[in-house]
Amino acid sequence: MEDIPLNVLTKDDARAELARLSSLMGDAELAYYQDDSPSIDDAAYDALKARNQAIERLFPSLKREDSPSQRVGAAPASGFGKIRHEVPMLSLGNAFSSEDVEEFDARVRKFLSLDSGITYTAEPKIDGLSLSVRYEKGVLVYAATRGDGEVGEGVTANAKHVSGIPHHLENAPEVLEVRGEVYMADSAFEALNARQQKAGEKVFSNPRNAAAGSLRQLDASITATRPLAFFAYAWGALSSPLAETQLNAIEQLHSFGFATNPMTKLCDSPEALVQHYKNIEAQRATLGYDIDGVVYKVNDLALQARLGMRSTTPRWAIAHKFPAETAWTRLEAIDIQVGRTGALSPVARLHPVTVGGVVVSNATLHNEDYIKGLDSKGSAIREGRDIRAGDWVEVYRAGDVIPKIRDVDLSKRENQVPFVFPKVCPVCESDAIREPGEAVARCTGEFSCEAQRIEKLKHFVSRQAFDIDGLGVKQVEAFVEAGWIAEPAGIFTLSQNHGEALAKLEGWGEKSATNLLNAIEARRIIPLNRLIFALGIRHVGDSSAMMLARHYQSWMAFEKAMIEAQPHEGEAWDELNAIDGVGAVMAASVVDFFHTELTREMVVTLVAQLSIEDVHPPDTGGSPVAGKTMVFTGTLSKVSRAEAKAQAEGLGAKVSGAISAKTDILVAGKKAGSKLKKAESLGVQVMTEDEWLALIAETR
Repeated sequence: MEDIPLNVLTKDDARAELARLSSLMGDAELAYYQDDSPSIDDAAYDALKARNQAIERLFPSLKREDSPSQRVGAAPASGFGKIRHEVPMLSLGNAFSSEDVEEFDARVRKFLSLDSGITYTAEPKIDGLSLSVRYEKGVLVYAATRGDGEVGEGVTANAKHVSGIPHHLENAPEVLEVRGEVYMADSAFEALNARQQKAGEKVFSNPRNAAAGSLRQLDASITATRPLAFFAYAWGALSSPLAETQLNAIEQLHSFGFATNPMTKLCDSPEALVQHYKNIEAQRATLGYDIDGVVYKVNDLALQARLGMRSTTPRWAIAHKFPAETAWTRLEAIDIQVGRTGALSPVARLHPVTVGGVVVSNATLHNEDYIKGLDSKGSAIREGRDIRAGDWVEVYRAGDVIPKIRDVDLSKRENQVPFVFPKVCPVCESDAIREPGEAVARCTGEFSCEAQRIEKLKHFVSRQAFDIDGLGVKQVEAFVEAGWIAEPAGIFTLSQNHGEALAKLEGWGEKSATNLLNAIEARRIIPLNRLIFALGIRHVGDSSAMMLARHYQSWMAFEKAMIEAQPHEGEAWDELNAIDGVGAVMAASVVDFFHTELTREMVVTLVAQLSIEDVHPPDTGGSPVAGKTMVFTGTLSKVSRAEAKAQAEGLGAKVSGAISAKTDILVAGKKAGSKLKKAESLGVQVMTEDEWLALIAETR
């Protein structure tokens, strides 16, 4: 196009050429002003600029709103780009007591079938923002936040201003992703807030919020003024190993120029771990930065590899959290919120109080029994003291964001009346039924209940579900209130039904409306696991959704199986229950969802708007068991059954808990019983433990 002389350009040619030039110059400006890495030289850029201006003079009516002639430099990014982690950034399981630490050690040894000889590293758990920094041939190529663990936000320009993150590495692996925590020291936090207050700008409630807000500035020049630091403690993708142990690998990262925590220590027992935890806790107030616990990791990296990952957490690490921080305040009211599954959840409205550096005005009260002073078995908690509006209550936060009520001071109780849990939904007035054995009452209104409808839609667009840019909680609430969206399918008909009106809403405009509608269009293509999670089926979280998606692999197969499944009978029901990790409660919930007319119609309407991507088994390099269904039974002597299952799944097999005609292989250990007999009667291939281990050895 650029070779066409200006005097022969048609109007259509000119329109296309202006779009091309705007894109080229925009990319060049971002590379120059934000990345400090020019993609073209000045002469080439000037030539593009001159051509753009000449065409605008010839065709003034075609001048674009985003014309390069209207820009000076590059504006701060309107949002962060998405970066998919080559190796997922998983969260950690939690321990809150020395008994929890002992159980963690016991689980590790049981999985590995080892009685002793396991050592661990123990390091302070920094209360900051997780970050992954990737280097290729020693050059920092990008930095990304954790995000949902699979996809994070690209904050490369900002990360270059964080102390403790080198821009270049010497003698490092060709590909190296370093994981760590961005934080702000206490003294730096105080100085920042002093500057913010003096300038009449927002002050931050705690160092973690300050660090997160500073790293996620759209304008990297603002991040450059914030005193951020980084501790490296892990890694993602590697082209070659760093070391054979966790401790030596951390030492290697330190040699590359990364800041690592000097309090990291090697421990040879749960008792030694707890002792180091106590040592760190004793120094907590004088460290100069915030920590909220101690992280323990199996030191031997080969054992880490054997232990592997659960769906969302590694088996080889755990975070030992510090005790809850508490405060006393007045409970002003008890409100009832209705969740996406219809659960009526009591919420304490508190006189604002600071707990652990955070101002708290709301806290969960769990359920009806907890308010009465009873546990799930009907036994007394808090010595049977109930909780009433007007009470003086103790609030705590322990390792989670949601504050809770721990106790009530009866000496300060005056004329408060007992709380009566509602029998009808406070929103739609449908019956609220508490089924036998259930801890919560549930609204029976389903999608006819506005609260449930809104919460289900919020869940549908959440990060682990459809994750539509620009469609968050406030937008969902506004569109429901306007009557534009009543169910998920309405999101994908928003453009044709309300596209023009959207741009005229208060706070919206043509550009923001177009951006949202484009983001919705982009999400018409959705992976199977995200769709299953987005449906909001009770008892199905994101890891369970992935488990179901990997088993059935396609929407057609999943939907067909759920429609065919009848509770407690039939082949489809047996297959669902046989999936390792699916219990009777989850199975019944999923089947009920697909057999309920209202939700079934909702699904059919939604799926008609989508293109659903299959979830394929992992690339296992020609594994002989990839895609096959396996069952393990009996006592295995050389590996634990848990490790054997993890090995099979790593090779692309589906691990089931029951024998059926669809089973391909049964691995039978000692004292194999009825499963072995059934496998033999069905002609299923049977392998010994030694044969299984030999097969694994051949595939490595």
